[in-house]
Amino acid sequence: MDPERKKVVEHVAVSTFPDEVLERVLVQLKSHKDRSSVSLVCHSWYDAERFSRTHVFIANCYSVTPEIVSRRFPNIRSVSLKGKPRFSDFNLVPPNWGANIRSWLVMFAAKYPFLEELRLKRMTVTDESLEFLALSFPNFKALSLLSCDGFSTDGLAAIATHCKNLAELDIQENDLNDKSGSWLSCFPENFSSLEVLNFANLSNDVNFEALERLVSRCKSLKVLKVNRNITLEQLPRLLIRAPLLTELGTGSFLQEHPACQYSELENAFNKCMNLNTLSGLSEVTALSLPALYPACANLTFMNLSCAALQSGELAKLLVHCPCLRRLWVLDTVEDKGLEAVGSNCPLLEELRVFPTDPFDEDTFHGVTESGFIAVSYGCRRLSYVLYFCRQMTNAAVATIVQNCPDFTHFRLCIMNPWQPDYQTNEPMDEAFCAVVKSCTKLQRLAVSGLLTDLTFEYIGKYAKNLETLSVAFAGSSDWGMQCVLGGCPKLRKLEIRDCPFGNAALLSGLDKYESMRSLWMSDCKVTMNGCRVLAKEMPRLNVEVIKVDGSNESQADKVYVYRSVAGPRTDAPPFVLTL
Repeated sequence: MDPERKKVVEHVAVSTFPDEVLERVLVQLKSHKDRSSVSLVCHSWYDAERFSRTHVFIANCYSVTPEIVSRRFPNIRSVSLKGKPRFSDFNLVPPNWGANIRSWLVMFAAKYPFLEELRLKRMTVTDESLEFLALSFPNFKALSLLSCDGFSTDGLAAIATHCKNLAELDIQENDLNDKSGSWLSCFPENFSSLEVLNFANLSNDVNFEALERLVSRCKSLKVLKVNRNITLEQLPRLLIRAPLLTELGTGSFLQEHPACQYSELENAFNKCMNLNTLSGLSEVTALSLPALYPACANLTFMNLSCAALQSGELAKLLVHCPCLRRLWVLDTVEDKGLEAVGSNCPLLEELRVFPTDPFDEDTFHGVTESGFIAVSYGCRRLSYVLYFCRQMTNAAVATIVQNCPDFTHFRLCIMNPWQPDYQTNEPMDEAFCAVVKSCTKLQRLAVSGLLTDLTFEYIGKYAKNLETLSVAFAGSSDWGMQCVLGGCPKLRKLEIRDCPFGNAALLSGLDKYESMRSLWMSDCKVTMNGCRVLAKEMPRLNVEVIKVDGSNESQADKVYVYRSVAGPRTDAPPFVLTL
């Protein structure tokens, strides 16, 4: 809470409000941080905040128990819950690690029978849990599953069959068993409440006739993201039946079609007057691109991370996208494509450039510092970047942050570990010194390349607003991590892999960890004894070590440290040692 707002709160707290008035005021507070601050003012404000809160966000499912949550907040209607550490996205967390949703659902059914929304990320969700969810909450409206595992399309069928008031079904990037596309046929024929439908990452053919009928019935449908099996012939039929769409994820453009087919698609896009987000476009070709132009005029977000566009194709497309704020592309666009971004997207705030094949070290295509610099000259509002490349220079990064000093998220991923400035052969320390010095609003930073402890000294000294730091293949000694933990007053998440940091580095954070959300260290030089000392000194932290088969017994292979009011978890598998 900013100082001026805090003064107002402290002044108002002197007065006495009826509970009903106070609760109505608190409902207007949308920030979790602001609501938490309000609850600390006095007992009456604590109670008012407690009873008026309808949504809860839990960043770690093991930081608290379901029972504690239900006692604190009795009137919850919406829950957002995260499970596994982020490095599970890179297969660094073994299968069956935990984060099962079941115990939470049992509590929700007992304490929150009027639950309407559930948003899960990196949780394990079984078909039985999805069926339990569908049958336990009569007014359930929204389910979002992002990077979850353990379920199949049978579970989606249960949701479609029993959730009569469902408005949102968002299935993104999940590891699920796609048995068949028949689950879409399970929506009742009189069902018409859907506003968001996303099944883009499912692989099987769906029953298109059932999908077409569903889209026709749901007159308020605003978000539709289909999988790649929806053809160019089928897509216009869906668009015509969903005139209110604001977000569209298309199927594949791979099939060969006559010119009249593209004309039908273009006519359908002409009628999508409200479209602001476009994604999908798998295997889009130069021949089919013009059909998209009518949809581009009002786009603020275009996700081309599934479309291997060449530079010329991207340039032709961007000419029609004057309002873009967010753009995701593959590195097939090369530097010439990024030059087109700089020339055509002056309002751009977020850019993500993904590698086509991060493991192909012999690839000759891709992006370099040249494309990044071109973007920085043309897109001065840029505040979020994720940039995968194979070469970078200190001078280039310094130029980029000088042009765009408002970065809040700067994630530079040089894919070859320990890669120096390829022009001078010097470490990349000065690059990240420039980032933390110039970008005073920086909240998230991912570093890469050949880095010494000097980089971390700069981070600890200058990154005053940094909340999340990700480090891989970097550093010289324990001193680097000690600098970060001794500085960075707002640090909440620290993620480290394959670095030379050991026990001294780990134990330098004793004064820091209770104010942080979590620490992850894998393939570093931390020992079991070091972890035991940490656990003994900080009993309110959960210190977990994931042991890898065949590893040295004295080494702590993967360390996950997080604060918790629930104590050690009770469902840890044998390979997770809780100290």
